Amino acid sequence: MKEFKDKVAVITGAASGIGFGLAEHAAKEGMKVVLADVEEDALRKAEKQIRELGVDTLAVKTDVSKAEDVEALAEKTISAFGAVHLLCNNAGVGAGNEGWCSLLDWKWVLGVNLWGVIHGVHFFVPIMLKQDTECHIVNTSSVGGLVSVSGNTPYAVSKHGVVALSENSYLQLKQMNSKIGVSVICPGIIDTNILDCDRNRPAELQKESEEPLNQEMMETIRKVFADGMPPSELAEIVFDAIKESQFYIYPNAEQYMDAVRTRAENVMLGRNPSIEITIQEADE
Repeated sequence: MKEFKDKVAVITGAASGIGFGLAEHAAKEGMKVVLADVEEDALRKAEKQIRELGVDTLAVKTDVSKAEDVEALAEKTISAFGAVHLLCNNAGVGAGNEGWCSLLDWKWVLGVNLWGVIHGVHFFVPIMLKQDTECHIVNTSSVGGLVSVSGNTPYAVSKHGVVALSENSYLQLKQMNSKIGVSVICPGIIDTNILDCDRNRPAELQKESEEPLNQEMMETIRKVFADGMPPSELAEIVFDAIKESQFYIYPNAEQYMDAVRTRAENVMLGRNPSIEITIQEADE
């Protein structure tokens, strides 16, 4: 997709962070923007900000973990604008640590991070195929979807799944000679508020008790995120990549490429996993 003006963009997790950065850039490109998010107050604020950029805007409260919500998002998009050209499956959360952490953590993280992307692909790709126009799908993964890590297991599993889904979708759509491009974003640390994502955790997936967090460590992690790449900068990189039909998008993951290479070599040579990435490394 080389031209964006007057085309329709649908962005999940659009009320803040990467999602809002993508929505703002889409508006500056002259696109009609559909904002989807589960946080209603933030969504309405984002809608106002995007509309003030002078583009047609639609806000749809959406829990991407629920198929019926994403189906309704697709229906409302077509009802309002008659088409969809850019889909950014971006909504994401983080919770849990070990593989044996609470199943409630697993259900929430996989529900949003992986099933959210699955639902987006399931409901929007048929619309795009029927349109038979130039379209593009951008799925948000993470450098955590490319390397072996110790901890944050549900998040890592979800992001590895997003990479696999994106790769398979790219290949299948190519084999069909469709006009739909696919990209996957694998960023390092971005200045977002994902550390506070519990504010949007559904009541039925809340845990009865939580171990108290190490406040000193949390302050360190918050500083690392605050020093991360601004979402607006990431969005510019993403839109440039879409124009070039670039599949893998690494906005700021250069410091992790040695780890990605080592993991690939481990797989190829049958070696045991040996790479551990920690949050502190992002500040180096």
